[in-house]
Formats: sequence, structure tokens, C-alpha cells
Amino acid sequence: MTGDTVECFNCGHENPSWAQVCRSCGFAIQPVAPLSTTGPGGLFPTDQASLTTIGGTLGAIVAAIALGLILSGLIPPAPNIAEETPSPTPSPSASASVLPSAASSAAASVSTGPTLPGTITFGIGWSNDARQITGPTTAFTAASPGFAHSITMAEPIGVDRLQEEVVRVEADGTETVVQARERGTVLVDATLLTDGLKSDSSVAQLIQAWGTGTHILRIYRSGELIAEGTFTFS
Repeated sequence: MTGDTVECFNCGHENPSWAQVCRSCGFAIQPVAPLSTTGPGGLFPTDQASLTTIGGTLGAIVAAIALGLILSGLIPPAPNIAEETPSPTPSPSASASVLPSAASSAAASVSTGPTLPGTITFGIGWSNDARQITGPTTAFTAASPGFAHSITMAEPIGVDRLQEEVVRVEADGTETVVQARERGTVLVDATLLTDGLKSDSSVAQLIQAWGTGTHILRIYRSGELIAEGTFTFS
């Protein structure tokens, strides 16, 4: 086949290039479509415009990677939060709490507050020779052999008579006066630091007059409260 003729695919006869059928055998002639020369001939482009575009893209990617590496060296690393966060202060253990013992609780029930100058001690008797309470206790029953109390001061009592008030503490915390201080005058030695007495009435009689439960004894000197203490009747 030349540029002016076309060869028949059936018999091989040479025909003019414009012939539609073979002049020898009448077979239809199918001209071969010319190959395109406008596009790339393989998987990768080889034309100048495509190569220029690809080169520019690769160059931009390389430049971006290099810039990222440079900036990563300039920016300081983020602080380690786990290292900088202070450790929580441990809370005090349960063993650090010291509960008051029974002995200290009993002592608190007969001692006065820090603002009162005197201290009251309860018991079943009073020794005038030893100047102290015998059988100290704050809990009394009808069978107790007696009810006594004393007052102790840091300085001499200073007067020869004191007034004593007794109140019963009710369940709701209110107080009921069972002995008014005007009726509770007692004689003491003004020169002593400690003085006391034992009640002439039995505990059973006092329980009948004052009732059972928690009671508070308050001692006054010339109208000034100088001591108070708590006891129970049951």
C-alpha cells in the first residue's frame, strides 16, 4: 500500500485510495485510520508543557517540606503537662484524727469553760480534812450514797457565801430551772482555794425534786458566774 493506492485485504489487489470496494474481487475496502500525533504515546507525558507543570508541582512540594522542617526547629516543643502539674497534696489520714478518750470526756463534763475562773468536781462525799471530793463521779442514781460537789479556784474564793443554780437540760436542748440561785446559797471559807459540801438530802430526794436526765450546776459569786459543771440523775 502506497499513498495513492490501497491494498485489498481479501485478494491483495492494488486499488486507488479513494476506492470503496476492490476492483478485482469486489471486497469492501476498510481504510486504516491514521495514528494520532497530537497526544502523548505512553503512560507518562513527554511534551514540554506537561513536563514543565509536573516540575513546578514537585518543586512546590519540596519547598513546603523544607519550610516545615525549618519552622519545626524554631518553635519550642510543647511543655509536658504531666511533669509541670503539681502532685496533689495528700489528705490527712484517718489516723491523724485523735478522738477524745472516755477519761478526757469525763473530765470535760466536770470542768468549766476557759473563761470561767472556777472548776466544779462531783462525787458521793466530801472530806473536810482532805479538802477534796470522795468517790468522784458525775452519774448518780437513787441508790447512790450521796451527792456532793466542790469548787476549786486559782485564787482564794474571796467571799463567804456563794449562790448555786441547777437547771435540767431537756431533750430539745432547752433548760428548765429546778433550783433558783436565790434559793441555793451556800457558806464557804473566803480564804480557801477549794471548798465543798455534801447535800443533806438523799439522791432519791433530789431526783424527785429535780427529775432525771442531764443537769447543769452553775455557781455565782456576787452575781458573777465563776464555775459550772454537768451531772446526770437516773
